[in-house]
Amino acid sequence: MTRTQRTRSVAVVSGNPFPLGAHVAPGGTNFSIYSKRAERLELLLFADADARTPEQVIPLDARRHRTFHYWHAFVPGVRAGQVYGYRAHGPNRPEDGLRFDGAKVLLDPYGRALAMPRGYDRTAAAGAGDNAATAPRSVVVDPTRYDWADDAPLRRPFARTVIYEMHVRGFTRHPSSGVADELRGTYLGVIEKIPYLVDLGITAVELLPVFAFDPYDAPAGHDNYWGYSPLGFFAPHPGYATSRDPLKVLDEFRDMVKALHRAGIEVILDVVFNHTAEGDERGPTLCFRGLENRTYYMLAQDRSRYVDYSGTGNTLNASHAVVRRLIVDSLRYWVEHMHVDGFRFDLASILTRDADGRPLARPPVLFDIETDPVLAGVKLIAEAWDAAGLYQVGTFFGDNWKEWNGRFRDDVRGFLRGDRDTARHLAPRLLGSPDLYEHEGREAEQSINFVTCHDGFTLNDLVSYEHKHNEANGEANRDGADDNRSWNCGVEGPSDDPGVNALRNRQVKNFLALTLFAIGAPMLTMGDEVRRTQRGNNNAYCQDNEISWFDWELLERHPDVLRFVRELIRMRLAGEAAATTAELNLAQRLRQHQVRWHGVELDRPDWGPDSHTVSFTAQSLGGDALYHFVVNAWQEPLEFRLPLRADRSPHPWRRLVDTAAASPGDARRPSEAPVEAIASVRVAPHSLVMLWAEVRT
Repeated sequence: MTRTQRTRSVAVVSGNPFPLGAHVAPGGTNFSIYSKRAERLELLLFADADARTPEQVIPLDARRHRTFHYWHAFVPGVRAGQVYGYRAHGPNRPEDGLRFDGAKVLLDPYGRALAMPRGYDRTAAAGAGDNAATAPRSVVVDPTRYDWADDAPLRRPFARTVIYEMHVRGFTRHPSSGVADELRGTYLGVIEKIPYLVDLGITAVELLPVFAFDPYDAPAGHDNYWGYSPLGFFAPHPGYATSRDPLKVLDEFRDMVKALHRAGIEVILDVVFNHTAEGDERGPTLCFRGLENRTYYMLAQDRSRYVDYSGTGNTLNASHAVVRRLIVDSLRYWVEHMHVDGFRFDLASILTRDADGRPLARPPVLFDIETDPVLAGVKLIAEAWDAAGLYQVGTFFGDNWKEWNGRFRDDVRGFLRGDRDTARHLAPRLLGSPDLYEHEGREAEQSINFVTCHDGFTLNDLVSYEHKHNEANGEANRDGADDNRSWNCGVEGPSDDPGVNALRNRQVKNFLALTLFAIGAPMLTMGDEVRRTQRGNNNAYCQDNEISWFDWELLERHPDVLRFVRELIRMRLAGEAAATTAELNLAQRLRQHQVRWHGVELDRPDWGPDSHTVSFTAQSLGGDALYHFVVNAWQEPLEFRLPLRADRSPHPWRRLVDTAAASPGDARRPSEAPVEAIASVRVAPHSLVMLWAEVRT
C-alpha cells in the first residue's frame, strides 16, 4: 500500500531509494539522497534560481521516506527545470565528526544541474543561521531530452592522440579571440575556435574542470579561475554558458562535445574526486558536510578536523562504498549522457589511500573504475601523485590507466637547461620511459609526455624566468612551486635583446620537438604553440584575466612557432609509424625500432655527468627509413658523426627538423628538404636536429 502525505495540497508519495538523485518519471519526479545519521530531512522546492525562500518545504519523515540510509520521495507534477535543495537535521558534534546544520540549504550530491543565485554568498554558508537566500541549488534534469543525432565516442587509440590541455573560459575570453562578445569564455565560444584546433592537428582536448565549482573559493579580491573546487560531480559549470537557464547550460556543453566530435576531436575532462569546495572545518556547509560528514570525508583522529592530502583543506573518503559509488556513477553519467571520451584524475594518488590514509595495493575505487563496462573504452589518465608526498609515477594501479609523466617533464627541463648528470635520464624519457613502464607489457603510450601544464610556468615563461613572479595572487609570492628547472636565457622576463629572444625561441622549439617526437602520448598546454605568457606567474589559479587568457594576437607575433608545432604534429601522425604501432607494447616498439645510441662519435654515447648531448638512430618499423636525432644542449656548436651505408658511403639525408634554422627551414616535409649526402652534421648550440633517409635494399 502506497503511503502519502499532503504538503500544501501536493500529494507526496514515499518514492523509491533508487536511483539516487532526482529522476523524472511519468507524473512527477523521484528524489533520493543518502544520509546515514540524519534524524530528519526536508526537500525544498524553489520557484527559480534567485528565489530567496523555498516555495514548498516537504518534510521527509523517517517512517515514510527512509529505506536503510536513503531518504526518498516522489513528488507529483515536478518536471525538468525544478530548482531544489535539502535541509538535513541531526546532531552537531564536531568532536564526533557530526556537522549537521538544519539552517543550511544543501545541494544534492547527484544533482545533474546547478542554479547559482545572483547573491551567492560563500561566507553565509560558513557562518551561523539560514542561508536559503544565497545558497546554490540543484535542478531536476531529464538527461534523455537532447538530440545527439549520430554522435558516438571516437575511441582513437593513444598512439594517434595529441592532447591539448585547455581552459574553456580562457580559450576565448580575451578580446582578441574574434568571438562574439556573448560567446567569449563559453562552451559555445570553444565551438567557434574548433577550426584552429583542427588546423593545429589536435586530436583531443583536455578541459580544466567543468564540474560545477565555487567561483569564490579564492583569496579576497580574486576568483577561482582553474575550477579545482567542485560543488558536485554531475553538473557542468554554469559560468561557462551563455544562459543562466540550468537546462540550457547542459545543452550548450553537449553542443560543444558534439561539435568537437564532428571535427574528430575527443573530449577529456580534468576531474577532481579528491576534495570539494567545502574546505576545512572553517569552510562552508554546501552539500556533503551537512549530509554525512563522516562518510564523505577523511577525518583526523580528532574528528573535528579534516585530513588534507589535497592541499585544499579536506580529502574525500574514496575508500568508502558510498563515495566509491558516487564517483563511478558520476563517470558513467558523463560518458553515457554527456558523451565525453575520457578523464584526467587530479591528484589521483589520493584515490589509492584507505580511510586512514595508507596507500593500498589494490584500491577499491580504482578497481571499480577499471572494471566498469561502461568505462571500458574511455581514456583514463592519472596525475599519479598527491599534495602530501605520495608519488606513484610508474607504479600507479591498474592496466588501463595512463599517467602524467612528471619524470619526463623534470628530466627534459633539466637537460635543456644544461644541468649536470641529465643526459642519462633524458634517454629513457625519449623512448617511452621503459625504466618506468616496460614491466607488465605496458603499451608505449602509458606515458603522457608533457613539459608544461596549467600548474606552473607556460613554455614561454619556462625560457624567460628563473624565478616565479606570483605577486598578483596576493600571497606575497609564497604560493606556487619554487623548483621549476627553468632558465631565462640570460635576462629575467621580457627582453629586447635579439640574441636572447632567438635563444628563447630555439629552446621553445626544442621542448616542443622532444615532447612531440618522444614515444608516448604528447600533451601540449593551451597557447604554448604561440608562446603564451603569464608574466612569470606559475600558479595562476586565481587569475581570471589576461594573465591566464589566450591572447590571439600571439598568432601574428609567433607564426614560426605555430607553424613548427603544426608540422611536427603532422610528422607524428603521418605514415606507418602511427598507423601500425597502436597494438604494440613498449618493449615490442623498442625492439622493432632498433635504436642505436651515439655521442659525437657513432655508437659511443656519453652518459657521464658532464655530457650535454644525446644522439640516436631509429629504424622505421618497415625497415625502409632511418631517423637520426641529435640534441645539443651545450653552449657551443658540435659536429656529430652520422651512420653510413654498408659500403661506408653516406646516406641521402634530409634535414626535416633544425630548431636553430629560421622558418620554414626549422621543420620541413621530406619533399621540401634537400638531400645531403653527408657523413657528419654540425648542430648549433642549444638546438635539435632530426634527419631522415630512405634505405634502399
